[in-house]
Amino acid sequence: MPQMAPINWLSLFVTFIIALLIFSAMNYFATIYTPETSAKSKNSMSISWKW
Repeated sequence: MPQMAPINWLSLFVTFIIALLIFSAMNYFATIYTPETSAKSKNSMSISWKW
């Protein structure tokens, strides 16, 4: 049974690392985040302390 040379393992490793990086970059940049821009008025209640 023939064995793989170390350069073949290295090229296979580099190929899968590049594929992982490309897949991760595509997954990261493909998601579109839509921030909620609804006008939320902040109710600033002034608490008057009784003491």
